[in-house]
Amino acid sequence: MKITIVGTGYVGLVTGVCFADVGIEVCCVDVDQRKIDMLNQKRAPIFEQGLEELLVRNVDKGRLTFSTSLKEAMQGSEVIFCAVGTPPDEDGSADLRYVLDVAREVGRNMNDYVLLVTKSTVPVGTARKVKQAVTQELAARGENVDFDVASNPEFLKEGSAVKDFMYPERIVVGVESERAREVMSRLYKPFTLNGHPVLFMDVPSAEMTKYAANAMLATRISFMNDIANLCEKVGANVDHVRKGMGSDSRIGGKFLYPGIGYGGSCFPKDVKALIKTADGEGYDMRVLKAVEAVNERQKSLMYRKYSDFANGSLQGKTVGLWGLAFKPGTDDMREAPSLVMIDEFIQAGCTVKAYDPVAMDECRRRIGDRITYCDDMYQAAADTDALFLVTEWTEFRSPDWKRVGDKMRTRVLFDGRNLYGRRDVEQAGFAYFGIGL
Repeated sequence: MKITIVGTGYVGLVTGVCFADVGIEVCCVDVDQRKIDMLNQKRAPIFEQGLEELLVRNVDKGRLTFSTSLKEAMQGSEVIFCAVGTPPDEDGSADLRYVLDVAREVGRNMNDYVLLVTKSTVPVGTARKVKQAVTQELAARGENVDFDVASNPEFLKEGSAVKDFMYPERIVVGVESERAREVMSRLYKPFTLNGHPVLFMDVPSAEMTKYAANAMLATRISFMNDIANLCEKVGANVDHVRKGMGSDSRIGGKFLYPGIGYGGSCFPKDVKALIKTADGEGYDMRVLKAVEAVNERQKSLMYRKYSDFANGSLQGKTVGLWGLAFKPGTDDMREAPSLVMIDEFIQAGCTVKAYDPVAMDECRRRIGDRITYCDDMYQAAADTDALFLVTEWTEFRSPDWKRVGDKMRTRVLFDGRNLYGRRDVEQAGFAYFGIGL
């Protein structure tokens, strides 16, 4: 079986590499020549645990190739996955221009049956637009080629995307025909043999499932951040509260950790898009609007705590950041809380130093040299007036607090992920500020 993947971002590249690893012939397509050149050199343009190892193995086996030409890549492909970006438009809705560009190019070049599968996160109704775009191109050619559209949303967590794809909790597939169902069943057979379920449904339900799942997880995060902030005011300990809540089987313990807000490529964008979809239908998603507002406020929490600590006098201070990526295990900085913090500190007249194990090149690409990039966590703490734990990377878990404190001008720590025990830090002479503790 041969398939084509259009788009080599997190979703497209992981999808292509993992399908190749179970024996499927895969060609990944992207308009970015630089990325294709890197991939042909067996180098991944993104950081994702285990990805480059699979990339090298499957290129060497001849199962995985890369191209900038969709017209050439799709020849002989039974399935074409669309995994291009759907960035938020100015009004918060998902921008579908790249998805529809792919659909039109498929319509211009298809000669035999093709199943066009949307892997990108798209609002309900996108499959109908994709089908219309393909049909219009076929009509312009005077051709009548059979095809189907399907929805197969991804549920990959950055940092564990390869594992999530190879060992999925569920595979959601929206189809309109028995032929499309048969093709997708055959494609995912290597995974169902291991007991991973495929949930077939109609296309609009599959499109909605992705948004609903991400919106629920975002809601849990914002809810716990609200609870944590209230805990501080009433003298409760959010860690105790979290454990008490999570022990209820109806609630569970996942995504109940307070922090400095969610970021990344999915939650912010998908919450905005779902709100916009509802607005278009005349329905007010009041819960999700509150989720979004709480999250944006939470990204400024550590700045506000430090401003209060310093009595509003931050001019000339130097602050150190441990972590830049929106979460550990990735170099992704889309909607990262660190970007908000950096802007706030610089506007207040602070000098910012930072260290992240993998995201510093990405940060430099985004904001240039507005901050000082350090070689390690201890250098990022040197000569600072305050230190902030932003991303809970493994290497930050057990610092030598004496060494850290000896390098700092003022021993004060703001723990944005509640990673450290207050007692240990205070015994080292630090003032400690967590969230909800």
